[in-house]
Amino acid sequence: MARARTTSDVFNAIAEPRRREIIEFLADGESRAVGELVDRLSASQSAVSKHLGVLRKVGIVSVTTSGPMHLYRLEPKQLKPVHDWVKRYEQFWSHQIDRIKERAERKAHTRSTTQSKKE
Repeated sequence: MARARTTSDVFNAIAEPRRREIIEFLADGESRAVGELVDRLSASQSAVSKHLGVLRKVGIVSVTTSGPMHLYRLEPKQLKPVHDWVKRYEQFWSHQIDRIKERAERKAHTRSTTQSKKE
């Protein structure tokens, strides 16, 4: 089976760890120049530009120009499909957290009961 192109959808685009790092850096809502991302990621300008191109193609980032600089900004609404997909599985995490809480409360109750009997 052929692998899907990284520019085919948001899921494929964010599958690459460097692109997730770029998203994380842009998550503060500020526009950033390529040079800032290069410094932050300790990567080559061409590699960062390539990743930004993928993110731009699927709409996760937008670009504006200010003189000779290209400024990139996160478009968080474009990550909504990822959020919606992951949200469907939240029940499994919540269920596990509830089970851990119940066990901890039972253990605390048992300790408390045991301690009371010793006194």
